[in-house]
Amino acid sequence: MADQNHNCSGLGVSIAFLSGAMLGAMAAILYAPKSGEETRTAIRGYARRTEEEVLEKAKEIRQDIAHTVDEAKRYLKETEATIAAALAAGKEAFKKERADRA
Repeated sequence: MADQNHNCSGLGVSIAFLSGAMLGAMAAILYAPKSGEETRTAIRGYARRTEEEVLEKAKEIRQDIAHTVDEAKRYLKETEATIAAALAAGKEAFKKERADRA
């Protein structure tokens, strides 16, 4: 049997979950035996709650992105320092070798 690698991002799973929850709630509201006004009120309430959830999820995603960017900047600074040290050591070794041959 072939190995299958299914990579699901947290964002993708969250979007799928929220979409499924929205569709399920809408189906439940539309098929419930309520008057039009009750149904519209329920839909408005659900839309408000969904908006709040989406805004909260967006806030979490922004925080995650900011954290990732900060980590990337720190990694780049560390790498830059390592490369600069290696370059300086290489130049020193080259000067020493050149002086030894002269």
